[in-house]
Amino acid sequence: MTSWFPQPKPSWQLSRRRFVQGLAAGGVLAATPSWLQAAVKSATALGSAPVLTGREIDLVIAETPVNFTGVTRMATTINGSIPAPTLRLREGDEVTIRVTNRLAVSTSIHWHGILLPYQMDGVPGISFKGIAPGETFTYRFKLRQSGTYWYHSHSGFQEMTGMYGALIIEPRAGERHHTDQDHVVQLSDWTDENPMHAFSKLKVQSDIYNFSQPTFFDFTRDVSNMGLQAALEKRQMWNQMRMNPTDLADLSAATFTYLMNGTAPASNWTGLFNKGDRVRLRFINAASNSFFDVRIPGLKMTVIQSDGQDVEPVSIDEFRFGPGETYDVLVEPKDDAYTIFAQSMERSGYALGTLATRQGLSASIPTLDPVEWLTMTDMMGAMSHQEMNQKGMDHSAMSMGNMDMGGMDHSNMHGGMAMDHSQHSGQSMPGMNQATRSPLAKPSSTVRHARTEYGPSVDQRVNTPRTTLDDPGIGLRDLSEKGLRPQGHRVLTLADLKSIDGILDDQREPVRELELHLTGNMERYSWSFDGLEFGKSTPVSLRHNERVRIILQNDTMMTHPMHLHGMWSELETDQGELRVRRHTIPVQPAQRISYLTTPHDLGRWAWHCHLLFHMDAGMFREVVVS
Repeated sequence: MTSWFPQPKPSWQLSRRRFVQGLAAGGVLAATPSWLQAAVKSATALGSAPVLTGREIDLVIAETPVNFTGVTRMATTINGSIPAPTLRLREGDEVTIRVTNRLAVSTSIHWHGILLPYQMDGVPGISFKGIAPGETFTYRFKLRQSGTYWYHSHSGFQEMTGMYGALIIEPRAGERHHTDQDHVVQLSDWTDENPMHAFSKLKVQSDIYNFSQPTFFDFTRDVSNMGLQAALEKRQMWNQMRMNPTDLADLSAATFTYLMNGTAPASNWTGLFNKGDRVRLRFINAASNSFFDVRIPGLKMTVIQSDGQDVEPVSIDEFRFGPGETYDVLVEPKDDAYTIFAQSMERSGYALGTLATRQGLSASIPTLDPVEWLTMTDMMGAMSHQEMNQKGMDHSAMSMGNMDMGGMDHSNMHGGMAMDHSQHSGQSMPGMNQATRSPLAKPSSTVRHARTEYGPSVDQRVNTPRTTLDDPGIGLRDLSEKGLRPQGHRVLTLADLKSIDGILDDQREPVRELELHLTGNMERYSWSFDGLEFGKSTPVSLRHNERVRIILQNDTMMTHPMHLHGMWSELETDQGELRVRRHTIPVQPAQRISYLTTPHDLGRWAWHCHLLFHMDAGMFREVVVS
């Protein structure tokens, strides 16, 4: 049982007052026979992934030494660079990409967000057998879309060790928005640890990388603000629930150095512009396990694309995105230099870069925001005032670290609200008029509850999930009121996004609903759909060209970026209004969301959380379209 009343900090935390910002000249090392003695000055390809174009491309996967932190490690690279080469292709072309494996183990490449035949999707065990050592596999497919995408390994933890790159597909009719400069800004997380070792440590202690465990000083502050009895009850409540209020991410800067275009913060990647330029920044979250909150202090961003799809322009100051997501923004810089600041969601570190009129310039770097504690909204959703009182909770005390919830019985959280998906997902649902029926309406009481949502793989269930899309998430709410940002600071939410060309060409009503719950058990470090890890689950069956509504409910305390291969996810509001076309949808804690999809391509597809460790720990399903 996890207990944090009040605990002394481990010695490694005490000695780590600042996260590792890396080397000023760290990166990929020249692979010479004497690479073990290679100096940092031999780093190459620093922040400048090569660009490959054309209809035929050759990629080679191999091990390459890198040094980001002062310690030399082996990375998995494509054509010897981190990030991998940026592929700039053209909509409508048929491309041939030959991938040669020079590793000692099998590998693969998945083209994230790209519509293609399932045999070309690059998921070993689902769409093909993988690329064996010494073999060359030829990917061949026609580009049926345009926009900003990326590609990465779908084998083991190779993505985490450097195997990712940008994929830009230029529209055949030309870009909708004129720009003078165009920069890819690819964010990632690097660890000097063996990823399997890090994964194993989480299996033993799921909060081992949590920088921000509540301490004795937090307890004394609560005593001062709330009184001794309330402060004790607060800690008792958290311990009864086996939850940690700062458990926002599994990994942190305790092991990660955050990279921007393959450069650590100390390296200061720089994107150049001329005075008067209109600059396009193609943000790609290629991290293995990290959400980033991105802003450019002093510079407004106009979002023009989400997950490769054009959206109605929206002016913002900051956005959050998780692994797999992409955002294209326009900026019009007036000064000589601006900082591109991307802090991790759990506030342990940041990736850093500069927009500047020449190399060597820099701007002021913001300090990391304080860690915020999860609230009742994050843990239990939209509970009414009456329900909160019945459970002994102070509804007025839902702000950071001020929740008086003594006497709450964790077992009461397991009330029934889940559908028996094995029966319901196969039923036809005629007459599902979006104008008269909320897509996120609770299932009727006649539907039996899924037995799998109880048991060892589920440590929490949410009875009253939130259904709106306008919450920026923990750490980004009310920033101006807290004095963390200027007045008028606007943070992007899913509610702000609207596809500019509508939602594909399918305006049919859905004929089926499929509801799945995102579940987990932090003590076991187990993640799943409906309490069933991959290997214990059966494939989800969809019919070719049928219109389906998918409902996802997050019964965990973490945000999950959910990626459905092979088809678009067309996000809708809780009132049934189609909003935006995505390939990766973040589902916040205690949130219930809905989207429509039409599987146009036959075959076997993957559906998973894009937090790499969550996927490997079981939050993965196979989807069969027949």
